Amino acid sequence: MAGLTLEMAEKAVKAAQAKARDQGTPMTVTVVDEAGRLILSARGDGAGFFTPETSRAKAVAAAAFRRSTKEMVRLRDSSPAFWSNISNVLNGEALPSIGAVPILSDRKVIGAVGCGGGSGEQDHLCAEAGAAAIANG
Repeated sequence: MAGLTLEMAEKAVKAAQAKARDQGTPMTVTVVDEAGRLILSARGDGAGFFTPETSRAKAVAAAAFRRSTKEMVRLRDSSPAFWSNISNVLNGEALPSIGAVPILSDRKVIGAVGCGGGSGEQDHLCAEAGAAAIANG
């Protein structure tokens, strides 16, 4: 699979938004490429006004660190100085808060899906659904 395309991002957004509807929560979904560049962001009906920014920052973190933001939150216990300050160091561009997962193709990170609008766990489940829609074709 080549790089992440707009068509692929649209598929991820639709899958993540469907998962959000199943959970009964408004959701903004943002898809970035492997370098954290925006491909698509869709603010769901009723989602908070700041969710486009937070979902993008989560997606950037997942792409940059090549792991889910849920895992990053767990890593705070082992390296609190690093994980608690990374958002400040990167001027808010990356947010290691639960709700984003990398998108993999042939075990290589090609981008990430970040979600915001629900609880951290709801955001994470929606991001997983979006990434799976791309990985599963």
